[in-house]
Amino acid sequence: MMKHFAMTLMVLAGAAGLQAQNNPLSTELKRFYDGSKNNITRSAEKMSDADYAFKPIDTVRPFGGEVGHAAEWQMITCAMAKGEKPTNPAEGKTSKTDLLAALKTAFDYCDAVYNSLTDASAMENVKGLGGRDMTRLSVLWFNVSHNNETYGTMVPYLRLKGIVPPSSEPRPQGKKQ
Repeated sequence: MMKHFAMTLMVLAGAAGLQAQNNPLSTELKRFYDGSKNNITRSAEKMSDADYAFKPIDTVRPFGGEVGHAAEWQMITCAMAKGEKPTNPAEGKTSKTDLLAALKTAFDYCDAVYNSLTDASAMENVKGLGGRDMTRLSVLWFNVSHNNETYGTMVPYLRLKGIVPPSSEPRPQGKKQ
C-alpha cells in the first residue's frame, strides 16, 4: 500500500513539473497570483472586525472597502478571462465575516481560471478592459498587478493599527521564499 502511495506521489510530482516545464508563462503567472492572493487574504484576516471601518483620512475607503474592492475586481477580471459576466460577492457587505466570505468566493472563482490556464489558452483573445480584445494572459497579469496595488493600499491601514503586513513578517529560518 505504501509503495503504491509513494509511486502515486512521484507521478503527481512529475506531472506538476512537466506542467511547469511545458507551460512556463502560465505557471509563473499563477505563482505571482498565489502570492498576491496570500497577501490580500492574510491582510484581511489580520485586521480586527472593528477596524474594518477604519479610514486613515475621510477621502479614502475604509479598510473593509479595500477588501470588498479586491473581491469585486477578482470577479471582474477573472470573468473577463472566462468570457462570463461578473458578479460582485462583496456588494453591500461591510463586516469582516461577510467580506472574508466574499473574498474567498472571488478567489475560489479565480483559482479555477488560473488552474486551468495553459500557455496556449493564455494567448487566446478575450474581451478585456473597455471591451478591447486582449490576450487572456494580459487580463490575468492585470489582475495580479491590481492585487498588488490593492495590497499596497492595505499596508498603511495595517501599519497604522500596529499590525505587521504579511509580506513583512519574519521568514522561518532555513525556508526559502
